[in-house]
Amino acid sequence: MRHRQPKNNDIMAGIVSFLAKPFGKYISDQTKKMAANALKDQEKWFYQLIRSAKHTKFGLDHHFTKIHTIADFQNLVPIRDYEEFKYYIQDIKEGKKDIIWPGKPLYFAKTSGTTSGVKYIPISKESMPYHFSSARNAVFNFAALNNDFSYLDGKLIFLSGSPETSEVGGVPTGRLSGLVNLHIPALFKRSQLPSFQTNCIEDWDTKVEKIIDECIGQDLRMISGIPPWVQMFAEKILARTGKKNIKDVFPNLNMLVSGGVNFAPYKAHYDRLFGEKMPRVDTYPASEGFIGFQYLPGCSELILNTNAGIFFEFVSLEELKKEHPKRLSLAEVKTGETYAILLSTNAGMWCYNIGDTVEFISLAPYLFVINGRVSQYISAFGEHVIEKEIETALLDTCAKHHATVTEYTVAPEVNPEDNGKPYHEWFVEFSTAPEDHSSFATDLDSAMTEQNIYYKDLIVGHILRPLKLHFLQTDAFRNFMRDIGKLGGQNKVPHLRNDRKIAEGLVKYID
Repeated sequence: MRHRQPKNNDIMAGIVSFLAKPFGKYISDQTKKMAANALKDQEKWFYQLIRSAKHTKFGLDHHFTKIHTIADFQNLVPIRDYEEFKYYIQDIKEGKKDIIWPGKPLYFAKTSGTTSGVKYIPISKESMPYHFSSARNAVFNFAALNNDFSYLDGKLIFLSGSPETSEVGGVPTGRLSGLVNLHIPALFKRSQLPSFQTNCIEDWDTKVEKIIDECIGQDLRMISGIPPWVQMFAEKILARTGKKNIKDVFPNLNMLVSGGVNFAPYKAHYDRLFGEKMPRVDTYPASEGFIGFQYLPGCSELILNTNAGIFFEFVSLEELKKEHPKRLSLAEVKTGETYAILLSTNAGMWCYNIGDTVEFISLAPYLFVINGRVSQYISAFGEHVIEKEIETALLDTCAKHHATVTEYTVAPEVNPEDNGKPYHEWFVEFSTAPEDHSSFATDLDSAMTEQNIYYKDLIVGHILRPLKLHFLQTDAFRNFMRDIGKLGGQNKVPHLRNDRKIAEGLVKYID
């Protein structure tokens, strides 16, 4: 079948983008206003959240009626992760009301890590609008600053989880991206791909092939999704069509929206698939709330979403190890520090440690980058290597050797089979492999010693031997994720762990 390529002079072309411009300008102005009023907005949300939940079970348990200041809140409400919050979630799952937020949740967002169990994160009728509006604001702000809304004149693909739901305790339950999909306004529904039926397909490989069936020949203007799955989608399209660049398939494509992971490791691969000049806006959505989005085109920093139903706190990684960590409000953070980020939300998550770490690049406005996960570190020998250090060393070494990476992970090997000294073991899938494997590994180890002084001391002191690098087969990580039932959707590969659960699953994919 021969598909008709869209023409720029089609009747509807330009109408939607023309009508969207004034609203886009308004959104951009509101984003600037949020940037200027961050501290006032945070104070407003703090008191509003406390007032709203003071008669809930959580509010009564933690004496919300006695909370008059942020210091009161920090004294009465401890930091919690999901395991420590499950007691309250269980009450909601049993059908009880007014537990952590007035009434019952509108939804449960069901999430699961690569190695952890299922989590049920509440989404309230008050929080749900911010999940979509924040994503919309990110894209409209970007388009307004670029003065280009033409992406609205064609088809838009959202690579999301299934929008189908089940019930848990009388609460509709599903994947966050699928739930948000249910609330997309008519303006976007008109041009949304894939179809609802295709979006409900659970098997990721089958789903992607069906999405490609629906989008080939369409006037595709925007693709949205987390980087590894957008990358997979694009590669399958090129394999199907025999083209070398996505622009050869979709000449009017002019917007990529990414989120959920740090984009830097995927940039080189994206550049090859989409071209270096393809506009892209980065976002930071989480089931607990929409945390930030790209502030300016061409800059990687995100603006903290300070006026969207969330009160933020921050804890340094050193403090986080203590029994009573010192918590900082936004007014107290500094640039150049790595912080665990804590959320209190209008869905009833209180001082919740979502497990991500961030670093502020600017305080006026509050711009930051995601630099890792609290749980993603290696410290089997006291070195406490974090994701930012791993990522920087790998990208610097790739630049030196003209290599590009598809995906990677790192784990400690404490008890080598040869009874030799322990080491860090790297599993890397290259899209463009270095010519000299041995030299690359040597330079990578050297780059790691520059990133982490404790790692350097262990290498120089012959406590550790230099890292061991495994080159993995093509599609190794996708096959691994398929093996463990985590292929597609919003699932992500941890880039480092302090155990060998992921490493052991990747051994069979060593090239």
